[in-house]
Amino acid sequence: MQKYKHILQDREDAAQKLRDVLPMQKLKEEAWNIVAVSKGGLELASLIKGKLKNNLEILFLEAIMAPNNPECEVARVSETEEIVLNEELINAFGIQYDYIYGEAHRKHEEDILSYIYKYRKGRPFPPMKNKIVLLVDEGSETGSKFMTALKTVLAQKPKAVYIASPVLPRDVLELLETFVDDIFFLYDIDDYVETSLYYKNLTIMEDEEIEEILSKDLKDNR
Repeated sequence: MQKYKHILQDREDAAQKLRDVLPMQKLKEEAWNIVAVSKGGLELASLIKGKLKNNLEILFLEAIMAPNNPECEVARVSETEEIVLNEELINAFGIQYDYIYGEAHRKHEEDILSYIYKYRKGRPFPPMKNKIVLLVDEGSETGSKFMTALKTVLAQKPKAVYIASPVLPRDVLELLETFVDDIFFLYDIDDYVETSLYYKNLTIMEDEEIEEILSKDLKDNR
């Protein structure tokens, strides 16, 4: 664990290093759609994009926690109401599927829709049919954000899907590889703890920063 502690300074450092492993010329020429799967991932995606004209978007996702354990995620829902279940945990805790789908609907109505109106002014997630998509996050403990984003995007029949993440657990990397065209990463870690451990400075994204990134991108690409 200590071997990888603070291997990255911040998201800017991670973005610079990812740009070295990403096919930036191809990304530009083929007009890849850059899609963040978290708020922190949005800043990272924006830094990767830099001054390129690629479309930048965020896909809103919400975790569904076990009824008696608010720390344990058992499923995740996206803004298009795609759901990814952790069957192993659901069965282990004896959780009813009615609870999962009820919570997914509640999270969508109460949280995700408010994000869409707050950050995108009500604009829905754009269609990705026949597009090339790059999903971006700053790290991944379980892979649930990427898996939910993948289920959402793949349902729209894109031309190709890639993932970029500075740090990933090795087992998550192996799982994700089966669903995407390629994964661009810096470190795959066996005993992955939590993403914040691998950054010296990982700030929480403020609402104003998220709105600024999304509005600037919309303005730049008009």
